[in-house]
Amino acid sequence: MKKYLVLFVLMAIGSSIYGYKIMADEREKELVRIPLENYLKGHETGNPEFMKKAFYTEGKLIFMREGKYMTRTFEEYIAGMKDGKPAADEAQRKRWIESIDISGNAATGKIILDYPNVKFTDYMTLLKIDGEWKIVNKSFYAEPKEKKQGE
Repeated sequence: MKKYLVLFVLMAIGSSIYGYKIMADEREKELVRIPLENYLKGHETGNPEFMKKAFYTEGKLIFMREGKYMTRTFEEYIAGMKDGKPAADEAQRKRWIESIDISGNAATGKIILDYPNVKFTDYMTLLKIDGEWKIVNKSFYAEPKEKKQGE
């Protein structure tokens, strides 16, 4: 009987630890979502302040354009949002966080920006710096959409 009681107690402790880890992982995932959601909000509103909240002070956008490797600093990227207004076709644009993966103080986020003429897949690298998650690099793929008849 004592063996079953000990086994039951050990299983209960194990389940509690596992449950705590799941709750902690979910809490961390919510914290990683904050800069990713600020990034999405920046696109939605055209307000560069959201991008400043999302990105670390140093970092780069890394992408291919016409077969060539290209980079831009976050500062250059944010400066392109100078008018602070949503895009004219904002009502037709969709954006979402596709996935988040966390390992300690490093994380990745995959974001989809589905616009009328192009679909972007963004891969964000994030680090937890001074207790706060920030995007430190972004690479993306732009997939042009075929124009529909009459456009």
